[in-house]
Amino acid sequence: MANFVKTFVQICNYLQDPELVARFQHFCGVEGTFPDAPNAPDSGVSEPDHPGLRKRVQQGAQSSDAGVGNGAAGDGPTPQVNGMLGDDTTGPDGSAAAADSETTIAKPLRRNSLTGDSGQEFLIHNKFLFYLFTFGTELGNEMFFIIFFPFVLWNIDALVSRRLIVVWAWNLFVGQSTKDMIRWSRPASPPVVKVEVFYNSEYSMPSTHAMTGTALPFCLFMLTYGRWQYPFLLGFCVALSWSVLVCVSRVYMGMHSVLEVITGFLYTLLILAFFQPNLGRIDNYYMMGSYAPLMIIVSHVGFGLVAFSLDSWSTSRGDTAQALGTGAGAALASHVNYLLGLQLDPPLSSLPLTLPSLSVSLVLRSMLRFFIGVAVLLVTRMIMKAVTIPFLCRLFGLPMDDVRQARQQMKVELPYRYIVYSVVGFSCVCFVPLLFKILGLA
Repeated sequence: MANFVKTFVQICNYLQDPELVARFQHFCGVEGTFPDAPNAPDSGVSEPDHPGLRKRVQQGAQSSDAGVGNGAAGDGPTPQVNGMLGDDTTGPDGSAAAADSETTIAKPLRRNSLTGDSGQEFLIHNKFLFYLFTFGTELGNEMFFIIFFPFVLWNIDALVSRRLIVVWAWNLFVGQSTKDMIRWSRPASPPVVKVEVFYNSEYSMPSTHAMTGTALPFCLFMLTYGRWQYPFLLGFCVALSWSVLVCVSRVYMGMHSVLEVITGFLYTLLILAFFQPNLGRIDNYYMMGSYAPLMIIVSHVGFGLVAFSLDSWSTSRGDTAQALGTGAGAALASHVNYLLGLQLDPPLSSLPLTLPSLSVSLVLRSMLRFFIGVAVLLVTRMIMKAVTIPFLCRLFGLPMDDVRQARQQMKVELPYRYIVYSVVGFSCVCFVPLLFKILGLA
């Protein structure tokens, strides 16, 4: 038994090693432009008083112009536009970085959400893999959810979308809360190249991108197989490919070790094993339970308060409140829909469902619903953001000139996220379908 434990620990240490991430990135054509001395804030060194516990980069530890380890800081002004910068293969120091005509200099697409750091330049030798894994990592970001859940809800199957939102919200809550309890930092850079820096100040164990990228496709497969007619192997292969793409993309981006991604994958399988027999009962209670609105609000807000008490402010807290707020709004909307007789699910006698034949009118109608609906959601989110933050700042007597600083206080961030995204979730499930009915697009 002792030998088994020792071997298991050795395997875990190997899979957690940032050198393994760096070797994978090099294999995929990612090359860092590292300085001679690595930047201290991103070294990923364990705290001496807490072996195995790593310190996250705190707000204020580095300025918005500081580097994350991909290159030397202070070599010049940071470009405002991130992404592919061109095919010039000259490195940041003016030397020739590569002779390969396929090499491109790039920067992280988005700034660090906590520090404002824009990251450092790196070299891409394989553009196909860069775009593939950038797409894969976007499958776990907010904009994808704004597109995916509404499209399924409005054009394919409302029941499936409602239940996916339930699993997504609670899966993300469990993952983010686990991160704040384990408190492992991101892989050290160098040797890892930070292709992405947006989430770099969060803790990293387990990978919540891997959790979401596993929960959504496998839950979608679990909910639709038998309800819709399609081959089992096709559905399973699509779910597995989706999950693998998201998981591998997080290693490519330098955001997670292999161990953290594998843990996120397996962790989600356990969560899905819990939801599989209970998801129908949860959804039915949300719709038909007499005390469902009260339970929805209490559970989603209560667990959010628990998550916010686990650690100092970070984007993970905001993401947790955002997911729970969306889930609460969608659940309340499903209850209202049931009371008003809107968006009724097809009778069991009509199962299994079959995809309708594609036609020009069907495609145009679906796209019209999608674009009108998403536009309504984006406008709703924009208006709610513009109204909610100033209101909360006035309410708590906080200055409104620094929104980032104001949102690092729980009394602002928690109600802000819940109010904005519960309204977005409610609009998605109730208001937009009602609008479609008024416009004759239902």
